This record gives sequence, structure tokens and C-alpha cells, in this order.
Amino acid sequence: MKLDSCLLFLIGFVANLALAQTNKDATSILNLDKMAQINQGDSYVTFPFDFGNIEPLMFEANVSPSFKIRERKDSRLMGVLTGQIIIRMYDEPSNPIRTPSYIPQITFYFLTGNKQASKKLTLFGRFAHHSNGQDGNFYNEDGDINLMSGNFATNFVELGLIKSSYSNHLNAFKFFKSSVEIHPKSWMLDEMKGKYSGLRWHNTFLAYKLPMDGDFNKSQKSNFSLKAETTLMLDNVNNQETFDLKRLNASLTFYYHPKFLEDIGLFVQFYHGADYYNIYFNHQIDTIRFGLMTEILRF
Repeated sequence: MKLDSCLLFLIGFVANLALAQTNKDATSILNLDKMAQINQGDSYVTFPFDFGNIEPLMFEANVSPSFKIRERKDSRLMGVLTGQIIIRMYDEPSNPIRTPSYIPQITFYFLTGNKQASKKLTLFGRFAHHSNGQDGNFYNEDGDINLMSGNFATNFVELGLIKSSYSNHLNAFKFFKSSVEIHPKSWMLDEMKGKYSGLRWHNTFLAYKLPMDGDFNKSQKSNFSLKAETTLMLDNVNNQETFDLKRLNASLTFYYHPKFLEDIGLFVQFYHGADYYNIYFNHQIDTIRFGLMTEILRF
């Protein structure tokens, strides 16, 4: 009987020790660098087929190269310069690429609390510019928005937080981000005022599922990830009612990383809401699309 009790105690002690070591390994790699990578997003390109009411495209591509500014690798404070560009090639004669979105930005991150805590809180602030590189009249002669060469430009700040945690049961990292995006009226074109939302509340949930071996001694990518995002427009836009569904943008993205691919994976995304492609913001789209994504995040 005593032998059985000793064995049970020993098994429990070893299990708790392994669990504690797993927690330590997991939390040690949830550093500020990982938080920045998650918030900056991944580059992607879509396939030339989708479902929904978006204009026929050959592809949409998002390119987001980032450059880190920090004193040392374990710093609590870090800056990130990003030269984000979104382009669309239309499925039309000559396959034109119209008015890319240029979104240069600088973001500062600050990791609060204990660096070794199982749950971490990161604060961030961002200053960004969004334009389409055009200088034509905002409106056509018929009063419609000039989508071909109309000028679109705005500057904005975004302030928010990122909460992170690790689930032993699922062997997955979880993140929740909430932020407020502000476009002062003096920072946007006069023609955009009252039509383009200058106050937005963003919420994002992300989960990265790792291989079940749970070996944190080697660099590894997640098997798959899930990302849910919502944006609520809070200011007066086109005289919309307070609870008008047009105020809500929502997306759900599922990413899968096959073992035979090193730096890219497959994704499927559902999106509902206002078009985010610069001067096309007045369009409401509902679409399901597929493509390739570069998952640069390693745990």
C-alpha cells in the first residue's frame, strides 16, 4: 500500500514538474517580438476565384515588410517600421492594377508586468498614413466617387492592447487585441469627412495550434491558426443609424500550414463590411476567398 502511494506521488510530482517546465518554455517565447509579429499581420496573395460581390480579381496581395527598432532582444520597449502595400489586379482586359493602398506606419510596443508570467499584457501605439497615390478629383462630373484616379489620403493613430496566454490542454497560444483607431478631421481630405469613418473600435481574437509534441526547444510553426476580427465604426458616417449593420466589419480567417511547405500556407477567409481598399471604402462587400499566406511567426 505504501509502495502504491509512493508511486502515485512520484508520478504526480513528475507530471507537475513537466507541466511547470512546459509553462516556462511557453511563456519564455511569448516575448515582445512575437507580439509585434502578431499585430503587424502576414503577407498574402489570393487565388483568382472567390465567392461574393467583390469585383472580379486576378489576385489581391498584401506585402508588409517590417523593421524592428530596439536596444536589445529582451527590451520591454520596441518600435517597428512597416511599409505595407495592398494591391489588386482586376480580371479585365490588360489586367490593370488600380490605385494600390500605401500604408506606411510606425508602431511602438511596451511589455508590461513580469516577463515570465503565463499571461502577458502588451500596450501599443501606432501612427500611420493611408493613401492611393492619386491626385485626381475625388468626384467624377456625375457626382460619383472617382475610383480610377481620385485622390484618397488620411492619417491616423491607433492605441490598443494585446493580451496573450498559453493553453496546455490544447497546446495553443491565444491572443486578444483591442484598439481604437482615430482619424482627426484635419488629417483627412475634406471630401472624405462624414463619409469615411474617423473613429473605429477594433477587436481581434487569434489562436495558434502547435504540433502535439510540445517541444519548445526547437523552432516550429503552428499547424493551423484561427483569426476573428471585428471593427465597429463609432462616428457619424453617411447619417447611418446607431445600430446599422453597415457600421460593422467582420472577418474570419482559417490558416493551415502543410508539413511539405516551409514558409507559406493556405488560408480561407470570410469578410463582411466596408471595402478597405482606399477610395473603394463606400462599397459594401461580402466575400469568401482563398489564397497563400506567409506565416513568419515561429514558436
